[in-house]
Amino acid sequence: MSPISSASHFALFFSFFLLFSTASAFNITRILSNYSDFGSFNDMLSRNHLAEDINNRRTITILAVDNVSPLDSLSSAAQKRVLSLHVVLDYYDIAKLKKLSKKSAVLTTLYQSSGQARGRQGFLNVTSKGGDQIVFGSAIAGSSLNSNLVKSVAAQPYNISVLQVSSLIMPDSVVRSKSTQRPAKAPAPASPAPAPSPEDADSPSPTADASASSPIADGPVADSPEADSHGVASASGGSLAMVGMVLFFVWGLPKMI
Repeated sequence: MSPISSASHFALFFSFFLLFSTASAFNITRILSNYSDFGSFNDMLSRNHLAEDINNRRTITILAVDNVSPLDSLSSAAQKRVLSLHVVLDYYDIAKLKKLSKKSAVLTTLYQSSGQARGRQGFLNVTSKGGDQIVFGSAIAGSSLNSNLVKSVAAQPYNISVLQVSSLIMPDSVVRSKSTQRPAKAPAPASPAPAPSPEDADSPSPTADASASSPIADGPVADSPEADSHGVASASGGSLAMVGMVLFFVWGLPKMI
């Protein structure tokens, strides 16, 4: 084979590869922008950074709704969890859903792949009830199938299928996941005892007041130097008076007689 022929074959193969790659790629934002009924749903996919995750997949099914108002009161984290439940990691169009072997199937969603789902939170149940009646719901035990298939919106076999469903699938355990609950506030520290005011610091204590008003406090203490000096003075005075009386009787009285 000549070099020119080899180059031609390579160019042809490369052209087919580019054509296949272009045909298999999709942009969910661009697809939904063609349908005004899904404008709010489309905006929420972009706002919660899910559109990029969807576009990075090769095979996917979107369960789109025309009313996302139930999500308005939720946090962005809760919105993302609920919306992720509406992204199925496989290709399903109406024809495939009608041919479910057991009339029912469990579908794996983008929420399951996030690693945040617990138990069966990241799975959906789809059931064909005969005819065109196909219903979706959470695969969590006890959940009802209350989201009906409305119609096919867009399909690109076997890469992406967009199906309209009647309502959002919002299991309470997914909406109120513990991972988004705010941590409880720590109890406030006990208030310190108030510092004494200057007036309180200057005022005498009850003990000091009692001592000041005590009769004992008003006089000298028995063991004090002052008490000893009073005692000595009294004893000296008594001795002098006794000596004076003796001298009077010895010397003074005979002279008077």
